[in-house]
Amino acid sequence: MYIALLFLATLFLAFSNGANDNFKGVATLFGSQTTRYKTAIAWATITTFAGSVCSIFLASALVKSFSGKGLVPDAIANGTDFHLAIALATGITVILATQLGFPISTTHALTGSLVGAGLVAIGTQVNFTALQKSFILPLLLSPILAIPLAVIVYSTAHFLRVRLGIEKENCVCVGEPVMQFAATDMRVSAPELATGSVESCNQRYQGRVWGVQNQRLIDAAHFLSAGVVSFARGLNDTPKIVPLLIGIQAISMQGGAIAIAILMAIGGLLNARKVAETMSKRITAMNAGQGFSANLITGILVIAASRFGLPVSTTHVSVGSIFGVGLVSRQANGRVFLQILLSWVLTLPIAALLSALFYWMLHR
Repeated sequence: MYIALLFLATLFLAFSNGANDNFKGVATLFGSQTTRYKTAIAWATITTFAGSVCSIFLASALVKSFSGKGLVPDAIANGTDFHLAIALATGITVILATQLGFPISTTHALTGSLVGAGLVAIGTQVNFTALQKSFILPLLLSPILAIPLAVIVYSTAHFLRVRLGIEKENCVCVGEPVMQFAATDMRVSAPELATGSVESCNQRYQGRVWGVQNQRLIDAAHFLSAGVVSFARGLNDTPKIVPLLIGIQAISMQGGAIAIAILMAIGGLLNARKVAETMSKRITAMNAGQGFSANLITGILVIAASRFGLPVSTTHVSVGSIFGVGLVSRQANGRVFLQILLSWVLTLPIAALLSALFYWMLHR
């Protein structure tokens, strides 16, 4: 019975992960109005799935990190009840944040769940030294590295653009708002113009390079960078969930990774809209060049972390990068960023409490 529940709970966690995380790689595409929501989420789904499949071969070190071994004795880390408590607590924590529109870290939630269940199982004998070295430090360093790197990359790109004489242009948006006169039922449509606002108009880059429009080059690079970030997210997140299924002997590591990849894709397609609005529009206004700069930093950091087995959070890196370019353009929303930071602070203790409760219940 526990094995069947563990399988379902892990799939629920994968669904929750996809709902909260899948859109983060393509948030800049939607936020800069480079493409529509449906196109962005479709691109995210394809590239994230590819990253999940490749994680079978490229990110095996993370599977070992999130098995619980090293934090608690192997006899506990291999237990179905231990894995079940972690899967339930993490899945619930992530889906609650998704419904509230907060882009939290599944990595952070998993870490909290490991600690919560471990404390109930063996008390203070949990290996906090390993926890600090392998989990806490990489999670804290993610945004600390991402923000200044994004500032440097975008500032450099801006300097090069100016030196090369590539100018930005604002389009003129024409609409027909309907006006109703108070004393009558008559409605009149009148044209309206809007200029200079990133929220109402797209900013585009003028000129050509090698006979190709600069805007097309930026858009192509932007799409590619978003795909790289989504690929990196699948590469980094899938092996963190796979260990929960390893105790089910009927499922291989490869089969578990494919099942998780499918549920992550479904979760993103069905339930990503609220997080998408936060990531794309509330942290900062942006254009295609700014979005490309943020994605470049996110992709490099997450792929490097996956290769060396460091459990960085794609969420922390992505949000930090987007906020970093917003600081340079002076359009960053500090209040929203602080709200997101608070949700990150609460993620670990909430997941730990839920995991401790579930593990205690499974033993009663």
